[in-house]
Amino acid sequence: MSQPSFLQPAEWDRHSACWLAWPGHGHLWRENLGPAQAEWAALCVAIAEAGGEALDILVQDPAAEAEARAALTPVLGQARFHRVPVGDIWLRDTAPIFVKEGRGALHAACFGFNGWGRKYLLPDDDRVAGRVAALSGAPRTDHAWVLEGGSVEVDGEGTVLTTRQCLLNPNRNPGLDQSEIEAALRDGLGAEKVLWLDEGLLNDHTDGHIDTLARFVAPGVVVCMQAMDPADPNAATLDRLAADLAGFTDAKGRRLQVIRIPSPGAVLDEEGGLMPASFVNFYIGNRSVVVPTYGTPYDEAAVAALAPLFPGRRVLGRSARAILSGGGAFHCITQQQPEVL
Repeated sequence: MSQPSFLQPAEWDRHSACWLAWPGHGHLWRENLGPAQAEWAALCVAIAEAGGEALDILVQDPAAEAEARAALTPVLGQARFHRVPVGDIWLRDTAPIFVKEGRGALHAACFGFNGWGRKYLLPDDDRVAGRVAALSGAPRTDHAWVLEGGSVEVDGEGTVLTTRQCLLNPNRNPGLDQSEIEAALRDGLGAEKVLWLDEGLLNDHTDGHIDTLARFVAPGVVVCMQAMDPADPNAATLDRLAADLAGFTDAKGRRLQVIRIPSPGAVLDEEGGLMPASFVNFYIGNRSVVVPTYGTPYDEAAVAALAPLFPGRRVLGRSARAILSGGGAFHCITQQQPEVL
């Protein structure tokens, strides 16, 4: 098999920066705006402090930049601010996916974005990838098909995890079948083997993004969740995907080692609706792994279960309850830029 031209590095490889956007749209966040901004700032501090990584922050205008600067006082020396309009903060899906070519040259892979299947069409979101690519200085590679960064999980060795619910959904790429999607993933991300799970969490507006379901923590090792409460509405889904993962082999022929951590259970919004809360929506930074918590009885146990999986990094739990009101958590609002040695 020939070596792919581009390869998306694993998230645990070193980063030169993390891209985020300041949550400043009051009409979207409403009463959760202030709490979401506080959680966002705590995430940024956890990523940047203790010799972590630089922060590249998108802000709407001078007023938003002033707010973001004030929120990031503890790590202001690690932050760079860019006045780029965004629809909202979900840069995992709207920013480019950074890949490496051949000997390691960085490229910004820009895919189509259609508002998660045309459910949330916000101004400027479809232009974020190109604008971030230009700011990064990396050559831009355009791909015509729709792909969100949160819908794919890679091990840096040619294995891609994803879900049929998202990538084969007719609201994304109705003209592409599974084999054509796999070929496109090989071309764009260096996928030598694509592992398909079925469905995601209930009430997940992204149609089953993998970064709320299962994450690689090392080559051949994947973490997913297990219901601690018999009434967990996702219990059957979590058991099914763990069983599927245990039957997979990766691009190197290794059978996956599956490690299960607690699920947060039912996390409800102000109207009593179920939200897609996940402890595996963590961000792997250079020095820290930042785990979203939701004020559940299982927060501490989940963080403790993840800690041994990341030797050499601090594993920190930080509240993401307000950010979750927007539909996602920490992995959803970050996009790493790999370091080029």
